[in-house]
Amino acid sequence: MIIQARHITLTDIQLIKSLIKENPSWNRTRLSKKICTIWDWKTSNGQYKDIACRSLLRKLEKLVYFTLSKPIHSGSNRFKNRCAQYILHETTPIKVELKELLPIEIKIVQDSEEKAQFDTFLSLYHYLGFNRSVGENLKYLAFDKEGRALACFLYGSAAWKTAPRDSFLGWDSEARKKNLHLLTNNHRFLILPWVFVKHLGSYLLGRMAKRISADWEEKYGHRIYLLETFVQRGRYAGTCYKASNWIWVGQTKGRTRNDVYHDIQKPIKDIYLYPLVKDFRKRLAIET
Repeated sequence: MIIQARHITLTDIQLIKSLIKENPSWNRTRLSKKICTIWDWKTSNGQYKDIACRSLLRKLEKLVYFTLSKPIHSGSNRFKNRCAQYILHETTPIKVELKELLPIEIKIVQDSEEKAQFDTFLSLYHYLGFNRSVGENLKYLAFDKEGRALACFLYGSAAWKTAPRDSFLGWDSEARKKNLHLLTNNHRFLILPWVFVKHLGSYLLGRMAKRISADWEEKYGHRIYLLETFVQRGRYAGTCYKASNWIWVGQTKGRTRNDVYHDIQKPIKDIYLYPLVKDFRKRLAIET
């Protein structure tokens, strides 16, 4: 399995089970710190990945590999990457040419089974995890001709303010406030880690660009004229977005909207945009 961007083997799971059995008085923090030390699991600046490790432990517990001690604190942070129930799924590697998967079906996630599948994939295999989505959003699952899951997408609210995008559109604050709902952000795009198919990412992005606006209008009563996404520098190169003709417009500043005192450090991300209509600037002007 790949959890928190780390490949987990049966040997790793056995190590965790042994530590839990031999140290029943340890809380989750002490356990995660010990595991990080054994694995030498650190961030780029040399700090142990304690929080990531605790998230990994919770996900393995959900899969019933072991039982953790009860958390000391009951705050909402411990639910950050939780989904209601993980479901069992096939992880047999798929290594074929793209044409051998066709026709690929992309489905809007609607029923409870599809939602459980979607939540499971993002929670276990996307480096940002997944809790829930708020506001206007659409979720998708992609399947090959044999019904095997390949990928999932989450589209939701666009970023409130990002200078490179707003400059590209010629937006002032009033235009942004009035028309932000006519954009959507590709919050998550995950090709499942056992799927190794060249050009699949750009193919799926192209398919989504052709349908997202109509799907949005059917659900929310208005169309979408521009897509945006953020790609974390140093982790991904944005290759499939570039291959799909998304436009790089700049980078984030490593801050959040809550960074009042300029002391919240977030990863720098590349900003990519994809216009869905030729006259997108006119449609997103303040007069619309």
